[in-house]
Amino acid sequence: MDLRMPAASAARRWLRGPRRWIAAAAVVAVLAGAGTWTAVASDGAPAVHRADQVLPMGDGVRIDTSYFTAGSSGRRPAVLLTHGFGGEKEDVRAQAEDLARDGYAVLTWSSRSFGRSTGKIGLNDPKGEVADVSRLIDWLAERPEVELDKDGDPRVGVTGASYGGAVSLLAAGYDQRVDAIAPAITYWNLADALFPNGVFKKLWAGMFVNSGGGCDEFEAQICEMYERVAESGKPDAKAVKLLEERSPAAVGDRIKVPTLIMQGQTDSLFPLDQADAIAKAVKANGAPVDVDWLAGGHDGGDMETDRVQERVNSWFDRYLKDDKNADTGPAFRVTRTGGIDSTDGAALLRGADGDTYPGLTDGERKVALSGREEQEFANPAGASPPGVSALPGLGGAAGLSQLSSLGVGVSLDFPGQFARFESEPVTEDLRITGSPTVTVNVKSTTGEAVLFGKVYDVGPGGRQQVLPSQLVTPVRVETGDSGKDVRLTLPAVDHEVRDGHRLRLVLASTDLGYASPTAPATYTVSLKGDLAVPTAPGVTTGAAGLPAWVWWLPIAGALIALALLLTGRRRTTASAPDPALAEVPLQITDLSKRYAKSTDRYAVRDLSIRVEKGQVLGLLGPNGAGKTTTLRMLMGLIKPDGGEIRVFGHAIRPGAPVLSRVGAFVEGAGFLPHLSGRENLDLYWRATGRPPEDAHLEEALEIAGLGDALARAVRTYSQGMRQRLAIAQAMLGLPDLLILDEPTNGLDPPQIREMREVMIRYVAAGRTVIVSSHLLAEVEQTCTHLVVMDRGRLVQAGPVREIIGSGDTLLVGLAADIADPLVEKVAALPGIESAARTDDGLLIRLTAQQGGSGAEDSAAARLLVELVRLEVPVASLGPHRRLEDAFLTLIGGSA
Repeated sequence: MDLRMPAASAARRWLRGPRRWIAAAAVVAVLAGAGTWTAVASDGAPAVHRADQVLPMGDGVRIDTSYFTAGSSGRRPAVLLTHGFGGEKEDVRAQAEDLARDGYAVLTWSSRSFGRSTGKIGLNDPKGEVADVSRLIDWLAERPEVELDKDGDPRVGVTGASYGGAVSLLAAGYDQRVDAIAPAITYWNLADALFPNGVFKKLWAGMFVNSGGGCDEFEAQICEMYERVAESGKPDAKAVKLLEERSPAAVGDRIKVPTLIMQGQTDSLFPLDQADAIAKAVKANGAPVDVDWLAGGHDGGDMETDRVQERVNSWFDRYLKDDKNADTGPAFRVTRTGGIDSTDGAALLRGADGDTYPGLTDGERKVALSGREEQEFANPAGASPPGVSALPGLGGAAGLSQLSSLGVGVSLDFPGQFARFESEPVTEDLRITGSPTVTVNVKSTTGEAVLFGKVYDVGPGGRQQVLPSQLVTPVRVETGDSGKDVRLTLPAVDHEVRDGHRLRLVLASTDLGYASPTAPATYTVSLKGDLAVPTAPGVTTGAAGLPAWVWWLPIAGALIALALLLTGRRRTTASAPDPALAEVPLQITDLSKRYAKSTDRYAVRDLSIRVEKGQVLGLLGPNGAGKTTTLRMLMGLIKPDGGEIRVFGHAIRPGAPVLSRVGAFVEGAGFLPHLSGRENLDLYWRATGRPPEDAHLEEALEIAGLGDALARAVRTYSQGMRQRLAIAQAMLGLPDLLILDEPTNGLDPPQIREMREVMIRYVAAGRTVIVSSHLLAEVEQTCTHLVVMDRGRLVQAGPVREIIGSGDTLLVGLAADIADPLVEKVAALPGIESAARTDDGLLIRLTAQQGGSGAEDSAAARLLVELVRLEVPVASLGPHRRLEDAFLTLIGGSA
């Protein structure tokens, strides 16, 4: 396991082992007190000079460092940059070089026991790792390139992620020479992180120790503490005190420098409440604080590396270079990902922000829950089988938290081991931003209970149950004989609950990632009030602005059409029509398109598909899969670098006559803003030169559903209204081939249903529709065939039923290959008819009595526990039945 945060060009290193770069580093001759200099040039930018040097720390420990500078010989501020736990200095080399080119003197180092550095791991011991930082600042103060505030006091910032993020906070607390910090995905109180509410986070703690090289690599007292708590399953006061003393919280009142806090939303190791505690403490000290919630985290997801690094650079420009024009960003920013944003219907990954940091309880709304009466459930003997939320170690593209952000439920609770309380369906979209809270009464037959609280988003009918970011709140309760009221602060998330969905509060007795009491017990819980849900009303998602081409594209298109009419026909030689394909709406053969200014990076590569009459074809793929590029080549808007597109046998090229048989809505339509909606449609149809009676205008307008707005100027339209007008424009003339790219953005549910019916009626007359959409449930209901793309390539094509698969089959995604004997052990499990290895993982067919909608979830729950027991490296698990599951299986969770 690797807890490091990647730099810009090193993001792919996120899942690599902790010591993979030792061999590469061995080519650098490093001697104590002497260094080796190298220079690195990059695309005309100033050459970066690097000096590798081992520095003695005074207690027999030697720290391996690299020093980066670029550009002029004048003095400049310095930045100390270090790695995450289990890593080394090479992990942050690319970010160091970027900072050097931006005018900083950058010093990176491998922490004690990592890379080529010596010493024992002290978990950021103030007398060890933190003292090392002060000695490195001493070294910087002697460098002629480094700007000084006074003798011995360099102008210096500190940044790092995870373990390195805590070092930056501790350095600011212990050394007053630090001028600004930018910690990322890190902790404020390590005791709270590993022993939340008195519950031992056993899987993460074990991986923490293993990624450090084993218990012997740690200071003796830390190793003893871990073994003691791991054996008992319960943290003691001595363990809590040790971790608290080595946490930034211990010196929280001393951190008085500008602080940029970047925390991961998909992070069961260091959740958002750790960042909240940092923000409150530093703000109370009077220092500037900005908070940024990233899409990713220790459990995987998009780490937004380029954006984060740019924001760190701007932060240091403002507070180290004193550049008052530097844009440090909003006081609070959160990346929202997955599905369609309700504010303007745009596909997400993009930021929402606020002028102030809202905390975790801003704008609370009360949500009533049913089932307030007492509910009994069991803590089973040995705390087995355990429920499942997050699976630490399965980070990256296939992480469970990534699946939850896409609306796929993967959490499992065993019957008889939990209580649940449920709301009525919400009547409008509800955005949760922060930590929901609720008060419950807890009783236990043993006088003690360990509960795991979580809030699910439950879809209509109860079939789809999603645990946002796969997060739970553990709590240990000393109930006594009569029970105890407990206020639960549930996991902080940023999650949108759709209209018609319910909130479900679950209190479970077990969780795979945590230690539960092994003695059997019966728990009784009841509600003492409503669920309080924070909404952070001051945080808004900025509407996507309309690009300039929206306004000039219609005019340019008219001019191009006029030029084509005047010149008659193109002088270039066009491919002859293929009579064999005259009735085939679309055939794409070996289509490729490279990115601009690249010779080896492709947006689309070697794509071949065929679409027949009467099909509604769904074009699916994650962001960056090449879908829109393919559609734009199909429309003749851009030229492919290789391959061929034929529509009804005719090769596609700009202005090809066969395009008159194609209607398209790709990336929005351009309208003249001063004209009304109806006038824009009339003008567009006249420009085609076709008779007015062929337009079918009224039918198209009925679909658009714009009503009286058709008489208003388009410049007054919302984004959703422009979307509907664009769909109407694409349908004018009822073309033989209709192409729709995200057609339902901005439409309300009745209009979405109408679009579905329109497409079905469309193909009934022998026409064909190609639709690209992120709404997988809608695609499943509408489309007859699918084409799935990922990273520019075809992943699979065929009828929807074939791609989705049957309901008695589960697909287990694997983080690593497994041997045949292990596959045979899985096949021999109770309730399993067969298990077979495929390119996508392990395909498991359930026995007949296990299948069906009622038994699938429990079968999957039992199977997952057995797979973990057999040490199968599970990366994902889901029924090979719904399109969401099939889609994520095909693309490996990279959406």
